Amino acid sequence: MDEESRYEAVRSRDARFDGAFYFAVETTGIYCRPSCPAVTPKRRNVRFFTTAAAAQGSGFRACRRCRPDASPGSAEWNVRADVVGRAMRLIGDGVVDREGVAGLAARLGYSARQVQRQLTAELGAGPVALARAQRAHTARVLLRTTGLPVTEIAFASGFASVRQFNDTIRAVYAATPTQLRAAAPRQDRTAVSGAGIPLRLAHRGPYRAGPVFDLLEREAVPGVEEVSGPPGGRTYRRTLRLPYGTGVVAVEERPGLTPGGAVHPGGWLDARLHLTDPRDLTTAVQRLRRLLDLDADPYAVDERLGAHPRLAPLVAARPGLRAPGAADPEEYAVRALVGRAEAAHLVRAHGKTLDAPHGGLTHLFPEPAALADSGGTLGRLAAALADGTVRLDPGVDRDDAQQALLALPGLDGRTVAAIRARALGDPDVAPPGTGVPDSWRPWRTYALHHLRAAEEPHVLH
Repeated sequence: MDEESRYEAVRSRDARFDGAFYFAVETTGIYCRPSCPAVTPKRRNVRFFTTAAAAQGSGFRACRRCRPDASPGSAEWNVRADVVGRAMRLIGDGVVDREGVAGLAARLGYSARQVQRQLTAELGAGPVALARAQRAHTARVLLRTTGLPVTEIAFASGFASVRQFNDTIRAVYAATPTQLRAAAPRQDRTAVSGAGIPLRLAHRGPYRAGPVFDLLEREAVPGVEEVSGPPGGRTYRRTLRLPYGTGVVAVEERPGLTPGGAVHPGGWLDARLHLTDPRDLTTAVQRLRRLLDLDADPYAVDERLGAHPRLAPLVAARPGLRAPGAADPEEYAVRALVGRAEAAHLVRAHGKTLDAPHGGLTHLFPEPAALADSGGTLGRLAAALADGTVRLDPGVDRDDAQQALLALPGLDGRTVAAIRARALGDPDVAPPGTGVPDSWRPWRTYALHHLRAAEEPHVLH
């Protein structure tokens, strides 16, 4: 989009572009999402930014009405396979907070200077600034929804010091941490050790929750996952292995239609997260967003696929259909290979038991190292995941990962395609033998989900 097109999106308060870009108003010093309900500023006073971090780096603070930092993530980072897209996925997973810029660069196979230069040139902000913006958002969530002491929130959000935390919150939100907390409704605040952290997981455009929850229910591995409630009001719960500890998350299904039958133009899914270490909040949220495909752009997907005669009626029947990913890529790779029943056996035999059960959730899925001696294809896959021969982290080159998987004896093309689509979140995967045309690019993964939803018999499950 050029700047005039962006301004038209701002004038029409078009929520389709929330997270795709941000605009700032020079006369007020505030930056917003395109759908901000405030009075539209004059064009001469508006500047546009690709990321919230770039707006913050230019001295603008976040709007308190539209909360631009809470908008859905850009769908571009899931589509792009270049270093910028891979870097953004890794930053979202918290790699800069845990490993620094040097760790990010090492995962990407570039020097820290090259990564800094490419991100700054294209996004207007380097990895430190991008991670800083993400930390500020995490801190705001914890301040508004938990009773954690402010000092604990500073370090849980990834800040190196309380002073850095205070300075960042003032710069981004024009308020102190105490003021941010005081502005939140008291009934929304809970004790972390009790009810968990309540979250609203934003998405753009229509979201077909039913097929997503159907898939999660069919695949649920006892002890690690469970789905309860009637269709339209289900709750999906699962355990998470995270960098600093463990987590249990619950996500509520939200009907994709309003009471009058119209499609929701956008919104969120309600979730609640229990963490043994609050430093894992950012990572847990990002992994949940990938699992539920919350950063997709359904308008772009539906426009392309809806132009194809075979898919047009399917898209019209299910606008906003998503392509679920995986909360743990290595776990999904094992499950794709062995199937649900064997995965349940592996959990009972090798999974780590939770310190305290959460309902029917009792275990974490086994780490690859625990399965490396299993023998056969499972043992080879687990050993390759454990020693890094096969990498499935968010920043891996998808082509490299696919080749590494295909090099393992016993892994067939369809299993590898499933891993690429789900574990690596690739929106454009065509498994062997499905006859998917190139005209469906770059959304072939979504096209297959439409065919599955329509129960076309030749599409693999």
